[in-house]
Amino acid sequence: MSDVTTIDLYEVTMAMSYLREGMTGPATFSLFVRDLPPERGFLVAAGLESALDYLGDFHVGPEDVAAFAAALHRPQKDLEPLLGLAFAGQVRAVPEGRIVLAGEPLLEVTAPLPQAQLAETYVLNQLSHQTAIASKAARCVLAAAGHPVVDFSLRRSHGPQAGFQAARLGAMAGFAGTSNVAAATALGIPAVGTMAHSYVEAFATEEEAFRAFARCHPGPVTLLVDTYVTEEGVRVAARVLRDLDRGPGSAIRLDSGDLGALAARARSLLDDAGLPDVRIIASGGLDEYVVDDLVRSGAPIDTYAVGTRVGVSSDAPYLDSAYKMVEYDGRPVMKLSSAKVTAPGAKQVFRRTAYADVIRRADEPSPGDGSPMLEPVMRGGQRTGSRPTLDECRERLAADLAGLPPAARRTRAPVAPRATTSERLGTLSRDVRRRIDERTSAPPVPALSEHAASGSHRSGPR
Repeated sequence: MSDVTTIDLYEVTMAMSYLREGMTGPATFSLFVRDLPPERGFLVAAGLESALDYLGDFHVGPEDVAAFAAALHRPQKDLEPLLGLAFAGQVRAVPEGRIVLAGEPLLEVTAPLPQAQLAETYVLNQLSHQTAIASKAARCVLAAAGHPVVDFSLRRSHGPQAGFQAARLGAMAGFAGTSNVAAATALGIPAVGTMAHSYVEAFATEEEAFRAFARCHPGPVTLLVDTYVTEEGVRVAARVLRDLDRGPGSAIRLDSGDLGALAARARSLLDDAGLPDVRIIASGGLDEYVVDDLVRSGAPIDTYAVGTRVGVSSDAPYLDSAYKMVEYDGRPVMKLSSAKVTAPGAKQVFRRTAYADVIRRADEPSPGDGSPMLEPVMRGGQRTGSRPTLDECRERLAADLAGLPPAARRTRAPVAPRATTSERLGTLSRDVRRRIDERTSAPPVPALSEHAASGSHRSGPR
């Protein structure tokens, strides 16, 4: 059984019906976020690479057919039309690391209808989750205002895969390292970590713990100082670091309490001990809001370690994302449900100065003052180029952030730029809506005859 079965069942039921009806013409599906979550001025496109990996490997095998049949409680022969189905379509997408706005397609898939439909669940899952996390991470980097940020999210992320993705997305956003050893090794980014409170508790005193840790780890060390009384922990750490001549490059970590006040007191104690080079690392429930407050208060914190709240994007754990068909067999289509109207046809987004983006039909020429966002990334089910490096994604994001209006960069009460639509796309939407209205309008109700209106149908005499 392959990743093909990581799918919502209704994708399978629809694909079966399409195949039975001979509906295998080309379909285009557009993936976009309807509205940004509260307190978001932008989103960072992410998740494309894992989605392309999935599509490149997509092939329905015998074990997948057996799983579908079992889920539907039907004989396997009923599912045999799906056997051997592979993704052979094309994908245009916004590269990872680019900033996107509400309503802008992150990705468009064009493939035979059953293939494009079966791609929905996994592709939507990957782009939605990773875009949410990457956006949260980028906001942390902005809030830190040049101070290093590191990822401590693995232990409370929603599974090991999500933890790996959080580490990668943090690095893409500009994080300086991660506690996740597997991610650090695979991605070539620094692994960072200190000690837990349990380590200190295992020894009779803090000083014994700190000295033992330093004996085991030559060179700079980071000592966790708030297992008991934080101020006393800082004094003990300063004494150990000074005695062992481990000051330069070493650090203390604060993990609880009033981090701003504690950092100020710790800085004073370390300086008085002749250890101005010992850094202060803060952790414990941090996100961009806390980091922003600490930075604005002038807290003498050198590095921010963000964990749970960032790894799960706690204040906005999901996106109002959708994967909707916009064209089938050359016919533009749209959804008219209340508050969920979609625009028909394949599209292109043009990025203009100050993020005055415009969404146009894919066959429209460039407006002349913008650059296209969606690029061909897959043809015939195969990637069109090599996988971008993490550095390339990081550079894209840094460049896009630099051009983002200051109001959209704000941690609190950001103002998100809004994309506009071209006149031709607006005309197409009106034409398709009119066609749908004409096709779905109920026929007029015939007027009642005078005889019927008089009530002559009554069953009894007066």
